[in-house]
Amino acid sequence: MSRRQQKLNRQQLLTIKERFQAFLSGETQIVADEAFCNAIRSYFEVFLKSDRVARLVQSGGCSANDFREVFKKNIEKRVRSLPEIDGLSKETVLSSWIAKFDAIYRGEEDLRKQLPRMHLNAVSELILSKEQLYEMFQHILGVKKFEHQLLYNACQLDNADEQAAQIRRELDGRLQLADQMAKERKYPKFVAKEMEILYIEELKSSVNLLMANLESLPVSKGGSEFKLQKLKRSQNSSFLDIGDENDTQLSKSDVVLSFTLEIVIIEVQGLRSVAPNRIVYCTMEVEGGEKLQTDQAEASRPQWGTQGDFTTTHPLPVVKVKLFTESTGVLALEDKELGKVVLYPTPNSPKSPELHKMIVPKNSQDSELRIKLAVRMDKPPNTKHCGYLYALGQKVWKRWKRRYFVLVQVSQYTFAMCSYREKKSEPQELMQLEGYTVDYTDPQPGLTGGRAFFNAVKEGDTVVFASDDDQDRNIWVQAMCRATGQSYKPVAPTLAQKHNFKGGNLHTDMPMSQLNSERTQKLGMDEFIAADPCKCMHTALFQVLQKQTLQHRMNDSFSCLGWFSPGQVFVLDEYCARYGVRGCHRHLCYLKELTEYAENSAVIDPTLLHYSFAFCASHVHGNRPDGIGTVTTEEKEQFEDIKSRLLSLLENQIVHFRYCFPFGRPEGALKATLSLLERVLMKDISTPVLPDDMKKVIRKCLEKAALINYSRLTEYAKIEDTMNQAAPAKKLEDVMRLGELCIEVLQQNEEHHSEAFAWWPEIMAEHAEIFWSLYAVDMDASLEAQPQDSWDSFPLFQLLNNYLRNDTLLCNGKFHKHLQDYFIPLVIRYIDLMESSIAQSIHRGFEQETWQPVNNGSTTSEDLFWKLDALQMFVCDLHWPEPEFAQHLEQRLKLMASDMVEASVKRTRIAFDAKMQKANKSTDYRISPSVCTMFNVLMDAKKQCTKLCVLDAGQEFGKQWQQYHSKTDDLIEEAFKEMISLLVSKFVAVLEGVLAKLSRYDEGTLFSSILSFTVKAAAKYVDVPNPGMDLADTYITFVRQNQDILRDKKRMDDLSSVMYLRLFEQWYTSSMKAICVWLTDRLDLQLHMYQLKTLIRIVKKSYRDFRLQSVLEGTLNNKTYETVYNRLTVEEATVSVTNGSDLQGISMRDSDEEEG
Repeated sequence: MSRRQQKLNRQQLLTIKERFQAFLSGETQIVADEAFCNAIRSYFEVFLKSDRVARLVQSGGCSANDFREVFKKNIEKRVRSLPEIDGLSKETVLSSWIAKFDAIYRGEEDLRKQLPRMHLNAVSELILSKEQLYEMFQHILGVKKFEHQLLYNACQLDNADEQAAQIRRELDGRLQLADQMAKERKYPKFVAKEMEILYIEELKSSVNLLMANLESLPVSKGGSEFKLQKLKRSQNSSFLDIGDENDTQLSKSDVVLSFTLEIVIIEVQGLRSVAPNRIVYCTMEVEGGEKLQTDQAEASRPQWGTQGDFTTTHPLPVVKVKLFTESTGVLALEDKELGKVVLYPTPNSPKSPELHKMIVPKNSQDSELRIKLAVRMDKPPNTKHCGYLYALGQKVWKRWKRRYFVLVQVSQYTFAMCSYREKKSEPQELMQLEGYTVDYTDPQPGLTGGRAFFNAVKEGDTVVFASDDDQDRNIWVQAMCRATGQSYKPVAPTLAQKHNFKGGNLHTDMPMSQLNSERTQKLGMDEFIAADPCKCMHTALFQVLQKQTLQHRMNDSFSCLGWFSPGQVFVLDEYCARYGVRGCHRHLCYLKELTEYAENSAVIDPTLLHYSFAFCASHVHGNRPDGIGTVTTEEKEQFEDIKSRLLSLLENQIVHFRYCFPFGRPEGALKATLSLLERVLMKDISTPVLPDDMKKVIRKCLEKAALINYSRLTEYAKIEDTMNQAAPAKKLEDVMRLGELCIEVLQQNEEHHSEAFAWWPEIMAEHAEIFWSLYAVDMDASLEAQPQDSWDSFPLFQLLNNYLRNDTLLCNGKFHKHLQDYFIPLVIRYIDLMESSIAQSIHRGFEQETWQPVNNGSTTSEDLFWKLDALQMFVCDLHWPEPEFAQHLEQRLKLMASDMVEASVKRTRIAFDAKMQKANKSTDYRISPSVCTMFNVLMDAKKQCTKLCVLDAGQEFGKQWQQYHSKTDDLIEEAFKEMISLLVSKFVAVLEGVLAKLSRYDEGTLFSSILSFTVKAAAKYVDVPNPGMDLADTYITFVRQNQDILRDKKRMDDLSSVMYLRLFEQWYTSSMKAICVWLTDRLDLQLHMYQLKTLIRIVKKSYRDFRLQSVLEGTLNNKTYETVYNRLTVEEATVSVTNGSDLQGISMRDSDEEEG
């Protein structure tokens, strides 16, 4: 039996809520991270504030352990979903969180504070002592303390022998009642006539079993030296033969007793025959045993206080104590004996120290020698009484004489009256007391000796005893009465005379038992004391006892769930066994009481109901769980009534499973309830329930459960008023909130109750579909109230679809199909409108585009790509569950994105062409930011195309789509090429203008001769600037500034770098070709000095600048460049030979080192 937990009450629940609220408000000193705070917040909102938990607490079925287990189960999921952290295991996190939870739960309580003394209810789960059980059942039965004391004293509950005797009397009474019932044929009404004889056999068998159990108990609980030898009985003896004298005959060797003696020698008085300085000592022995010696003492002070312990089997032992002095003679072999004393102790002898006169040798001076000692002889527990009596019998003790008697208990049912002689361990004669009746008697004429008479009578034998006084006689009669087990209680003659005395006062020598009797009569307790247990209706009394005990148990401080405490079970078991309460009756009464509590919303453990119901079902169907084969008509009728009530109760609990077992508490209760339901549906003990029948009942219950759960949910959300009066936006908002609550309910069902219904997952799916069908009514009403072309309902679809598509049983179910059918037209309509809107924005946007850079492109392109991405993300977030429609949506959006991208590329290309036509061809030309923006738009389009236009579809459609998508890529690539070509042609046109100016200096022209003569003449008088250097520097500045513009305006990504590198490479290559063509046209002419210097500067500076723009060496040193380089090198050499240093340091060799 598992130990029960302390239950929580409503006040404790409020305190716990306050503590968790204080933690969440930051009012505690507990340090916690955000994840733990979120877990506590969820626990507080979902569990602690739940009205179902409040009802569970109110019903008394909730403990602190339940609160802790729910939190532990919640955080296990949270922690398992967290990412791994190096050096910190998830088990450590769980342990830390549980420790913090415990700290919050306890609050500011000081656990070191001394706990107050526990009330009786608080210790009821422990193993209780006899006194604690008395106290508990005083509370249960409403017995006052003084009434219990009166009953206790009158029934001699502190006397184990009297209680054993009472049990024997009760068992004998039950056997007599069984015989009387069989004789008079007054049987209970049974379901079958032949059970009547079996019923008598069962009664006797149960009594005999108790007799055997009582007989098997050890007589003594002392050490092995005190135990009697067990009575050797036949293994084949029947329980019915226990009272047969022939089977229980004792021999003298069967009765062997063991006594302990303590002899304490204190001092010796009157010692005069020895000198004061002589050494004296004492010896002590029990005849037939070992001898002990005291310490030595001087004769002037012979005191010891030495104790000797002995064990003997003689009921009348002989104790010898001797006094010695050490002999001083050389030839003396033994010490001198000064005196001795011989004692004959019994267990009734005085135990206090006494002076005894010692026997001294003849002619001794110590005539008044005395020794002070104490002898204590303890009787073993199986010796019920002993002492001297006169006795006369017909079979034993045939002479009237005084003998020493011992009343010995050999076993629980065997007692013997034994007479002993001195120094004998075996009895001289013995008499078994079975079958005898003991009573007081008057003095017998002709018998001298003894004053108080009593006798023991049996068929064919009478034994007369006499003691020396009345008190000793009373003790003997009471002890022998308990030993015989007789139902008649003897009353002493003197006591009877006092009872008959009317109007007189009580004598002052009245025994305490009589005083208790008088007090009992005055308080009205004599009826209970004198009641014969065999004549009581124990079935009805037990029903009251069990009902009161269960009521006490349900109201104590433990969450018992209907289970009795160990002490209560012990008392109820003892009552049933002792008074023959049938097991079926016990469990039927128990089931009835538990069912009533459960019907009144108390939490009862279904496992407990299952145990009792299975016992009763086995009994009624003849399976004999407790060996009882008879079934009364009353038991069968009560069982059928209980079965009907239990079936209704279980079906109701399953219908209200969310409220009867909130959050899966008590743990395993729902699963046990379903198991019990299956047992209740069984027609008999051996025929199992058909699976279809069980499914039918479960399905019916869960159909009702869906309606109840949704009704309570709408009451909680207050949705009815909203549906009738609120505005469309408010209706949609409330339906959204109701949908969230519905999902939360089903998730809780899955988390806390799915294990119990694991055998019927399809029925749970039907339950959920019914639940959603009820929600669909409110959802449809809310959606129909929304205005046309309103897209606010899409979050509702996402909420519901995200839950349903992840549930394998609900995905594409009835409600899911209904949800899709409603939203398919909305989705299509939304996409149509978005496509039209995007197309119009492209048309208007590019017409009004200023081409100012915005992020990765222009205003129109950024808006376009954002809309396309948002539309695709919207459809993706819908997670449409039907594959064909989901594929259709994806294809349509990808095609639309491709069309839109193509349109934006074409409009950008047109705008670029218009921009290039307006550009001039002088070295003053600078690329405008709008041109860079156009390039960025194309690069962004190419990048977005890989995301917006790539389709993840099947192979057949993939090939078609790949061709369509490659057209878009080809269009973007073609646009890039054309735009780069146009821009490069513009740059080359500027270079050609520079070269055209250099053509004026061609050899053989009139302008060349005039210009050369003028410059030379003027150079004699003033410094004349070189026109070729101005032209070269102007061009170099043109190249560098346009390169800087392109570099600054480009996007910082790999695609932009590649595209701009292509532009620079084509620009460089085209420039070198233009120069090469110009030089080729003048292959037969020698270059003018200024032409050479200008070209060297342009070529070398261009090489250097394009190399800084990451143009590769292979492109820089192409064949065209080498041709130009070689031609200029030859021209440079020719000028150096003819004109000396007219190049003014400009050379193809060192131009790399020039600055600027």
